[in-house]
Amino acid sequence: MFSSKNFFFNTSKAPLVASYLVVAGGGGGTRATGVGGSGAGGLRSGSNLPLTSGTTYTITVGAGGAGATSDGVTGSSGGDSIFSTFTSSGGGAGGRYGYPSAPGGNGLSGGSGGGSDSQVLSTGGAGNTPSTSPSQGNNGGIGGSSPNSTAGGGGGAGAVGGNGTLTVGGAGGVGVASSITGSSVTYAGGGGGGAGGGYTGGTGGTGGGGNGGVDSGANGTSGTANTGGGAGGNRYGASAASNGGSGVVILSIPTLRYTGTTTGSPTVTTSGSSTILKFTSSGSYTA
Repeated sequence: MFSSKNFFFNTSKAPLVASYLVVAGGGGGTRATGVGGSGAGGLRSGSNLPLTSGTTYTITVGAGGAGATSDGVTGSSGGDSIFSTFTSSGGGAGGRYGYPSAPGGNGLSGGSGGGSDSQVLSTGGAGNTPSTSPSQGNNGGIGGSSPNSTAGGGGGAGAVGGNGTLTVGGAGGVGVASSITGSSVTYAGGGGGGAGGGYTGGTGGTGGGGNGGVDSGANGTSGTANTGGGAGGNRYGASAASNGGSGVVILSIPTLRYTGTTTGSPTVTTSGSSTILKFTSSGSYTA
């Protein structure tokens, strides 16, 4: 016999799962001549992660790395972003100008690594540090010539940072596009490498990476907020060092299982049958 109770969908059986995007803060700008672009924040994503009813999940959103406040100083790496068991590492700062015998020429490691200074014997920072699978980011590029010329671009979530040429700083590595919010947005682009006077700074990677500065010319630009973009390499004597872009954590939860219990004031939207929580500052969600 037909029973109406078998006809209607039982909402309590809807899967209690989440899709997630966790982007760390990008590296801050180093301030000197021919300095590397900073690496993007690490990016990790996934879908159908089981949640436990009644459990509170803490969300940490990493700050963008601070730019150096004086000449010849390396910027700060970005802050980590965390959701559940997933940590995305902050982007590494770019290397500062200095001959290989002097410290500071290599880009710093991180979610994506910073580019090296203009010395061709310096190295870009390692991306995907610490190691995750799949990778959360890429290595920084290397400088194109010495002295006082072009530096490498910072790594991005989607590609390594470009190497500097004789006249143009390395481009920042491109980021990765995500449609978790219902529309495609690119996150975690690397910063462009800086250049000596008379040369051209590198272009920031798609996904919020800042452009590289030129000595005696334009400053490097900051990474875009809430994308994890790396800062562009800053020029010597810059009036304001560029900062890395802050990170973001985004969750997508089936609307039928969404509890509405949050802290930290995330932006809440819907897309199809899912409720989207976008955290631009730290907070929590209780499943």
